Amino acid sequence: MGETFEMVAKTLYGLEEVLAGELTALGANDIQIGRRMVSFTGNKELLYRANFCCRTALRILMPVYHFKAKDADTVYTEVKKVEWEKYLTLDKTFAIDSVIYSEDFNHSKFVAYRTKDAIADYFFEKYQKRPSVRVNNPDLYINIHISHNDCTLSIDSSGESLHKRGYRVGQAEAPLNEVLAAGMILMTGWKGESNFIDPMCGSGTLLIEAAMIALNIAPGIHRKEFAFQKWVDYDEELFDHIYNDDSQEREFTFKCYGSDISQQAIDIATENVRSAGLRKYIELETKPFQQYTEAPQPGILITNPPYGERISSRDLLGLYSMIGERLKHVFMGYNAWILSYKEECFDKIGLHPSECIKLMNGSLECEYRQYEMFEGKKKEFKKKEELKNKQEETRTPRKENGQRPAGPRIKKVDKPERRFAAAHRNDEDWNGGRSFEKGPAKMRYRENNDRKRFDRRSSSFDNKKKKGRFYED
Repeated sequence: MGETFEMVAKTLYGLEEVLAGELTALGANDIQIGRRMVSFTGNKELLYRANFCCRTALRILMPVYHFKAKDADTVYTEVKKVEWEKYLTLDKTFAIDSVIYSEDFNHSKFVAYRTKDAIADYFFEKYQKRPSVRVNNPDLYINIHISHNDCTLSIDSSGESLHKRGYRVGQAEAPLNEVLAAGMILMTGWKGESNFIDPMCGSGTLLIEAAMIALNIAPGIHRKEFAFQKWVDYDEELFDHIYNDDSQEREFTFKCYGSDISQQAIDIATENVRSAGLRKYIELETKPFQQYTEAPQPGILITNPPYGERISSRDLLGLYSMIGERLKHVFMGYNAWILSYKEECFDKIGLHPSECIKLMNGSLECEYRQYEMFEGKKKEFKKKEELKNKQEETRTPRKENGQRPAGPRIKKVDKPERRFAAAHRNDEDWNGGRSFEKGPAKMRYRENNDRKRFDRRSSSFDNKKKKGRFYED
């Protein structure tokens, strides 16, 4: 089974429960939910699978040392206590991220330099030689997070943020983060048992993520590299097995339908769909939402309309009024899910939501609302739903106290050593959005934009094109 160790998966605000469910399905243990993160334990295989299979994770961190410090000199002393040979050799390069939320540390960039010095001096004192620091595409990404006096050193196993799936070749204005798109779909419970429609699809992110969920294709299949592939203890045979395992993939007998009023957006979406190898499952057309007169049955609708922030609309409220009108007259029998920003926009839809979930889209605090588009009268629909719920209850065994048997319990905690990942936000928020919770600005020794993707020809993914399951010529 291999050694078990602590890991932290970072995610976007509002997706923590979804990510915890994904990790549970992968076999993670000791799952604890924090803010924008989920901590868990597992072995090396789980570390690889979490990077390759989790749709709602932004990165997977492996904490290596927790300690307390009130100044940079203490940080230097503590960092030198780590056995760095386990993670780094003299011929490897490294870079430091520092994230500081503490009144005792006024110069967070200085903390990063002291961390770098401690690692370099550790090797020099033992081997009279230092490993090199490399800002662009280093062999090892090291994170130091300080919250008050609680410090955590971690190794980043992902490298480039996991929302960068590798299939996107173009993007329309204000594209949806892939992790957010996948989380929105997974929240609905949809897994491909009906048609999927996005009538304002932009560059096609929701459609592509939906098709991959329906087929159960791993989100990391198009990635060129993960940071753990450069680790000292990288097991190539193990990762090859994970990469080429198609046993969990399934058939998708319905279709994903997308449209947009912009021909340019549809052209970009078409290229992205082709890059993802999903043309067989996704149909696109240039068409405004108001021209929908029928919808394929059965189906679900998920969309992210313009908010009037980064995308302008001459009649934004009129747009949302039209959305409500089309939902009522065309999408009967559907569950319609809409992500938007302004309350007055939702008001114009003119429908009562059955569920409202707060999510962050970049820097915007949004709501994700569900509308049940039932056929016939509302009272009749409610009666059918109540009858259906009663039938389900009679089929589900209960304990003596009347409660259903509990499933796996997931603790919600916010311990200092568990919450450090929550503050790594610059690479999580799409288009440089600010985080939901305000806090001190972070200083970085290495900028995320400096991370480079290496040429596919030099990657270890060469000659691993899978056996024609979903790739196209």
